[in-house]
Amino acid sequence: MADMHATDGSADGTADDSAALDAAAFDEVVEFTSGLIRIDTTNRGGGDCRERPAAEYVAERLAAAGLEPVLLERTPGRTNVVARIEGTDPSADALLVHGHLDVVPAEAADWSVDPFSGEVRDGVVWGRGAVDMKNMDAMVLAVVRAWARAAERGQDCWPRRDIVIAYTADEEDRAVDGSGFLADDHPHLFEGCTEGLSESGAFTLHTGPGRALYPIAAGERGTAWLKLTAHGAAGHGSKPNGANAVSRLAAAVARIGEYEWPVRLTGTVTACITELAALQGLSVNPHGRGFDLDELLAKLGPAAALVEATVRNSANPTMLNAGYKLNVIPGHATAYIDGRMLPGGEAEFIATLDELTGPDVRWEFHHREVALEAPVDGRTYAILRESVERFDPTAHVVPFCMAGGTDAKQFSRLGITGYGFSPLKLPPGFDYWSLFHGVDERVPVDALHFGVRVLDHALRTL
Repeated sequence: MADMHATDGSADGTADDSAALDAAAFDEVVEFTSGLIRIDTTNRGGGDCRERPAAEYVAERLAAAGLEPVLLERTPGRTNVVARIEGTDPSADALLVHGHLDVVPAEAADWSVDPFSGEVRDGVVWGRGAVDMKNMDAMVLAVVRAWARAAERGQDCWPRRDIVIAYTADEEDRAVDGSGFLADDHPHLFEGCTEGLSESGAFTLHTGPGRALYPIAAGERGTAWLKLTAHGAAGHGSKPNGANAVSRLAAAVARIGEYEWPVRLTGTVTACITELAALQGLSVNPHGRGFDLDELLAKLGPAAALVEATVRNSANPTMLNAGYKLNVIPGHATAYIDGRMLPGGEAEFIATLDELTGPDVRWEFHHREVALEAPVDGRTYAILRESVERFDPTAHVVPFCMAGGTDAKQFSRLGITGYGFSPLKLPPGFDYWSLFHGVDERVPVDALHFGVRVLDHALRTL
């Protein structure tokens, strides 16, 4: 590994903001975001993806910064990159910073630009992955390379902790070729890591004139993708059939789709609700008698989007498969359900599915990953919050729980606590939520510059 040892930026260990960044860092974050977008890493599921060209792209740039990136594959072409930066304090726990290289499909006919052009127009970088999450991949590259250049100038700017950088494959499917493979087969690469930073946090959510929220993800619902199977008696479509597999399955799917899950407030969601209410001048006790969640959400306006999808377990039917000829009743039928479980909600989820499917339909986990929660009252969250507020004094930072999931689930197998922290300062009217897996995905250049500043400060202060 390169020699990464240096002194802290100040006596109390707080990073010196003037030490690391140069003009090249701001040029490179745009160049790298655009360059990664131009590498088509569409993940269609079922193994249909090839991340290797993007992995080689980031590995080459990490190596130019003096690191020794390792390329790892479970399946040919499904490439991951891992590198370690040595911190200034050998006794400190290590920090994982990870981002995925794959993206979801994009239908070019629906877009204003070629989704894999990486076009930079009117101060905005366009293309699939601009938000999810080649922007963060590029920010990490730009920051690390800026540190290396600063060291060449004789400036002390390396982080206190070892930082393990991981670029993963397969996050947009089941992560079996990506973070799951790394956690299970190469845990030694993450030795000493206790915390991790990745996507979906510290972006601007404008909720009213002059009010800019920056939600930091401190939790994720668990993944529960389900396969339902109904068996029955095959027969002629013209005859009565009391054991019709399609009817049995359809009834179960309808019960699941119509079920209203009860409200369950986790620690992260409770903290989020409390802080959002305080910003509205409201004092609430989410666990107190008479608390009305729906009434509060109505008062929160756009900020309600941070919590309304994470106050319950959920199960949404997404796929059906039955039959092979119109006048033949098939002997079996299958369906798939996208289920999500709150932290601590798995037992309730399983019991409810047993009840809703009934005796004639069997269900199983097609893919299952744990729910996560991270502390919001400790040093790490405080530094992440301070890092955002340092570069946007108008910021209101709040914790939130993600409705979906990230690679943090797989890395949690190694005892790594994950936070969603990919900072972006976005202008009013910029609909960040809709661009995830959406049409005309894009990110402002100014937002990338903000992210580089915040990420640099956070990583060197942590």
